[in-house]
Amino acid sequence: MALLTRCRACLAPDPHLFLPMGDHPPANSFVLPEDVGKSQPVYPLETQVCLECGLIEVDDQVPEGFFEHYVYVPSGATQMHEHFAGLAEVLRKAAGEGLVVDIGCNDGLLLSACNGLGCRTIGVDPAANLAEIARERGVAVDVGYFTARSSEALVERHGAASAIVTTNTFNHIGDLHDFMAGVARWLAPDGVFVIEVPWAKDLLERNEFDTIYHEHVSEFSLLSLARLAAFFKLALVDVHRLSVHGGSMRVFMKHADAGTRSSAAVAEMLAEERDAGMLRPETYDDFAARIETVRLELKAMLKSLKAQGLRIAGYGAPAKGNTLLNYFDIGPETLDYLVDRNPLKHGLYSPGMKIPVRSTEALKEDRPDVLLVLAWNFFDEIRLQQKDFSAAGGRFLVPLATPVLMN
Repeated sequence: MALLTRCRACLAPDPHLFLPMGDHPPANSFVLPEDVGKSQPVYPLETQVCLECGLIEVDDQVPEGFFEHYVYVPSGATQMHEHFAGLAEVLRKAAGEGLVVDIGCNDGLLLSACNGLGCRTIGVDPAANLAEIARERGVAVDVGYFTARSSEALVERHGAASAIVTTNTFNHIGDLHDFMAGVARWLAPDGVFVIEVPWAKDLLERNEFDTIYHEHVSEFSLLSLARLAAFFKLALVDVHRLSVHGGSMRVFMKHADAGTRSSAAVAEMLAEERDAGMLRPETYDDFAARIETVRLELKAMLKSLKAQGLRIAGYGAPAKGNTLLNYFDIGPETLDYLVDRNPLKHGLYSPGMKIPVRSTEALKEDRPDVLLVLAWNFFDEIRLQQKDFSAAGGRFLVPLATPVLMN
């Protein structure tokens, strides 16, 4: 077992172990066809929670250099285009004429929207392959990992940042204190740091265990972010609730000595977390018991569908889907293949279970009877895109919060 001995946010000792999921390959380590017969490196995925600040966390075991060639991109989902267009407006207003920085800028979707509004921008990302896609969008990218040390050169090269944003990247960071030291250095005295991440309270209430994987080393409560910010003399000044990714939050931080008063929303969300029992061990033990019930129900439904002679494919090959497939032991004996809109994954095989990944066009050619929706966070969008599949009698099996089969 690989267990944390202290919380990576507030540094409290001995986080509580509540959902040990066994050995998994990294959830985005898709397999080349020529490597299907080879064994993959696997690492323990043991889920803990800090009962001082409510941070859900796993030990950081991602191999060195893992993020330097990455296959996740937000552009595959129409919802993310709309979402980032709205965030770009927020950043333009916050930064004015100043510099907007996106740490973990991925394929440049957000910064291209910012550029369209006339913002001055720079992205930072370790993935050279994604940086090339971003540059094709007209986004300038500094390729490399963001650390306290690298921030010194970034400040010298680009000047202070009026707005720094990180969307679904902060949950990938093993050394949060090092990262935050770099942010505090780069952020202008009156600047704002914006973090978008899944909200741990939503994860718990909606049984979203599959949001946890090796690349997602942390699932944040607002309290954990407040405790972390205080180490660097940053303060939470606002928070927005988001529906994206199964329930997320957009958190705004500023230098504490800027004197910005926190919005009422901050106190309200902190109170909600306390009332929901996010600092009590039984909350997490009950969650683990519910996930076991989901596992048994989903496996039984899939077994019944196969016994009826129905053909099942998976819709989406997201990292969260690979957590579910590996933990629940659902492989090619059950799912004929996965489809995904991201061309970077086509022709590859899913980590661990080694299920082939195809284009969504395969559904028109092959016409399976049932789609297990692994990208459940985009189900409304998927259902709209696949109305022909549904009209022809195809059904969707949505695994969370509890398994449901629907037309």
